[in-house]
Amino acid sequence: MATDERLLTILPAWNEAESIDAVIKEIHREFPGTDILVVDDCSRDATASVARSAGAKVVRLPYNLGVGGARRLGYRYAVEHGYDIAVQMDADGQHDPRYIRDMVAALADADLVIGARFAGEGEYRVRGPRQWAMKLLSMALSSIAGTRLTDTTSGFRACRGELISFYSTNFPVEYLGDTVDTIVQAKRSGYVIKQIPVSMRPRQGGTPSASPAKAMVYLFRSGLALLLALVRR
Repeated sequence: MATDERLLTILPAWNEAESIDAVIKEIHREFPGTDILVVDDCSRDATASVARSAGAKVVRLPYNLGVGGARRLGYRYAVEHGYDIAVQMDADGQHDPRYIRDMVAALADADLVIGARFAGEGEYRVRGPRQWAMKLLSMALSSIAGTRLTDTTSGFRACRGELISFYSTNFPVEYLGDTVDTIVQAKRSGYVIKQIPVSMRPRQGGTPSASPAKAMVYLFRSGLALLLALVRR
């Protein structure tokens, strides 16, 4: 990262008042050169006010768009305010900001860098239908991207330059489109994709949703998302 380049970290957030303060402060501590934008996806709690108090810039959606819509707005903000690099992270504390520096460094020879959970770093594991879906997506998207990708549903990513502008108008809002479709889009548009290993942590707040039934739904929707990404022009 050149000394004159500006970096924006984008945090989509929905009802993350419990965790957002600690997440913002840790990012500033680990990578003080970044600005932080919290896109409040019409939260019902104090996410926006807590984020502002912690030192982040905040934009608030008037209604819930989901993570894809929130990220698209984040990229639009990056374009309109002249940022050279954008890092997207989750607001629940699972993504470790220590890796921001490595991801930004990896942009020296790539346009999109994915922080991969299943690339030899950390002990994060998934099982059952969710694991099958992730492996299926990774195999298919590795073939499309022309490089080995082990975690194509990771929301921990960094990109630069023209790809920021591309995502500001084309970032998908559909379920899994914000992960699967964005890789297909980037590759088809001629951008270089790579991954680096990262570890993942437990949530710092909130309650994750998981059940066998939801895992089967995830498997079905993953296949559908991949199919839509491949047929979309």
